[in-house]
Amino acid sequence: MSAPDPQFRSRNKSQYQLACRVSGEELGRIPGPSAEQRDLELIQAALGGDLAAFESLVARYERKAFWIAFHVLGRVEESRDVVQEAFVRVYRSLDRFDFSRNFYTWLYRIVTNLAIDQLRKIRTDRSVQIEGFGDEIVGDDIDRPEDNLEDQELRSDVRRVLADVPARFRTVLALRDLHGISCREIAPILGLTHATVRWRLHKARQLFRERWERASRQSKHPRELGDVVGGES
Repeated sequence: MSAPDPQFRSRNKSQYQLACRVSGEELGRIPGPSAEQRDLELIQAALGGDLAAFESLVARYERKAFWIAFHVLGRVEESRDVVQEAFVRVYRSLDRFDFSRNFYTWLYRIVTNLAIDQLRKIRTDRSVQIEGFGDEIVGDDIDRPEDNLEDQELRSDVRRVLADVPARFRTVLALRDLHGISCREIAPILGLTHATVRWRLHKARQLFRERWERASRQSKHPRELGDVVGGES
């Protein structure tokens, strides 16, 4: 992957503002108990042949699933393909769903694994260029029309730095700091122990910080990192 673009803007945003603007989502939107119960009801209905119930599940999670895939891949079309395949697999395996678990944890694990597999394929295909992580998203219909130029530039800055973080660390950082998923929930998503997730998160934040500060030093407008990435795990 290429080094971060040196033309970074000098801004000081909090972690919350940064995460919201980069991910396109609001933090803290992990489903609560009532939402989880609704998921189970929809799954039961879908298992009974109610296609509309499954379509409701897709509508509830497809945007979040896209952003999780995108923060691994950095590519719009590939991320959409991953999400489509993930929901196909969910539908085919719905009768094996463990009702003692959260639906979104199961879904996000499928999405993440598919995205990581796709990333490996991209990297082994020498005809595919991966340097432009996240660049194609500018102007795409998933960007919010109310975003101003500063918001777009901020997202571009963070994506370039995030792209320079190795995938195994970037994935944990994105799930925790951009999507607000706890380390205990990330562990089953990635098939890791809680301790390993916490270690990777610590390392990911360190790597992100180092790259962010290096990019800032190269910029015409040096800046302090502030609290771009969080300290809580």
